Amino acid sequence: MQMERRNIWEAGEYGYPLALGFEPNLMVYLEEEKGSGADDMSQGSAKEKKPVMLVVPGGGYCFASPTEGGIVAKRFTDMEYQTFVLTYTTNPLMAVPLEDQPMRDLSRAIRHIRKHAEVYGIDPDRLAICGFSAGAHLCGSVCVHYRDVAEENPDYAAYSCRPDAAILSYPVITSGAYAHQGSFQALVGKDIEERTQKLREYFSLERHVTSETPPCFIWQTVPDATVPVENSYLFAEACKKQGVPYSHHVFSYGWHGLSLADDTFTAGDFGDPYPMEQMVRTLEAARNDTLPVFISEEEKAEFLEENKGIVAHVCRKISEEFWMPEVAMWPYLAEKWLACQWKSKE
Repeated sequence: MQMERRNIWEAGEYGYPLALGFEPNLMVYLEEEKGSGADDMSQGSAKEKKPVMLVVPGGGYCFASPTEGGIVAKRFTDMEYQTFVLTYTTNPLMAVPLEDQPMRDLSRAIRHIRKHAEVYGIDPDRLAICGFSAGAHLCGSVCVHYRDVAEENPDYAAYSCRPDAAILSYPVITSGAYAHQGSFQALVGKDIEERTQKLREYFSLERHVTSETPPCFIWQTVPDATVPVENSYLFAEACKKQGVPYSHHVFSYGWHGLSLADDTFTAGDFGDPYPMEQMVRTLEAARNDTLPVFISEEEKAEFLEENKGIVAHVCRKISEEFWMPEVAMWPYLAEKWLACQWKSKE
């Protein structure tokens, strides 16, 4: 399996204040026999165009986790999808609220894929997104708010950013009683003011599902202590009320962040930790006192201590008790469900 990176924003289009040289990007997963260049990926008219799986890792909007990136993409590659992983803008320092920047990143990524459908050998009308935790919140945000994401670049404006289906894995959904507060603080800030409250309501996704929301496959575990299982119930109920096709799976056992929940996951072999790039750059800037925003010495020391060795920790080998056959069924269930969605479009 080969990987090739594509930056999604053109020169002058991207400007998050704490990017520190990072640029949101897509990692394209190429089958070895397809060759090493993007132009070699085109399968030609003689072969059926593949559906797309765009993977969006979680990480509380503070980083993008490698544990929910490449290994998931490779699984869906085995299922005959053309796969991509999005590394989007995050807020490691919790210093500059993200607001709609991640949503704009994902929307541009979807438009990029559709614009280059022939190059990638894909069917632009069978494009699914697959998010985890905060990444699932990002996917859900585009599902319910896709009409709000304006595209100023005329080269992309003709392409829709509405996905054809979404997989929401242990999703952050609500800003209400069952909220994952860290994710919402990274998005809108910690201050309690009228504008912040309006943004929290905007990003409370169960309130914004409509009949135009794409079909969704939702899964979570009952004992999830990080993002309460009620999040997925709230979104599923909203889909039901609006007549949105959905499938909702709640597994009896398992922790938050299980990714594939199989031996691939527990082995800790996640490959190049490229989704952590912005976090790594932020740590380097903090150590070198080159951060472009002011944080106190106490805050900086706390940030450095909390994230010391974070890449090695995230990508470590995981205990085999996290290999859960019940939960590990989800990619196969999702693939069968997606096949039905694609069939209904014929």
